[in-house]
Amino acid sequence: MVQTNSTEAMEIKINDDSSRTTLTPSFVLRTFRPGDLGYIVHRNGVYYDEQYQWGTRFEAVVARIVADFVDTYDPSKERCWIAERKGDGAFLGSIMLVKDRESVDPSKIAKLRLLFVEPEARGMGLGAALVRQCYSRIGLWTQGILLAARRLYAREGYKLVRLEEHQAFDIPMTGEHWELTL
Repeated sequence: MVQTNSTEAMEIKINDDSSRTTLTPSFVLRTFRPGDLGYIVHRNGVYYDEQYQWGTRFEAVVARIVADFVDTYDPSKERCWIAERKGDGAFLGSIMLVKDRESVDPSKIAKLRLLFVEPEARGMGLGAALVRQCYSRIGLWTQGILLAARRLYAREGYKLVRLEEHQAFDIPMTGEHWELTL
């Protein structure tokens, strides 16, 4: 686990996959800086609309999550990591880890938010590297339709703890709450 308040990057080496010849075999994780949070909103909005037709209402949800992160940011407990391709600095993904302010003890329970990995960077171990950052217990909320994300969380040891049917972005969905004890 890595915790840092600085913007120094942590380099993570990953195996070169010959089927992904356009990618270099390594990426860098760093903490966020100006411009990153807006880009997180943009990429989530564009990608999830293209893939699932979630529209601007989803983008507004992402924008609120990002705004809440900034407004209540506790650098001793919370992080936002950006993954960049080593060499050219291209954005490959991001994740936020925040206090679970809805839990009984927000100082001890974290919530994983807005995991995003660019499609061309999937299968490199980047999502797993982002998920492995911080805390002793992590909770997250996702949608049942996001099969690749659900497989990643299960592979990383997260357990499905609760389902909830709801309406979001004008579509009936099944929300899933997952937890990982570290």
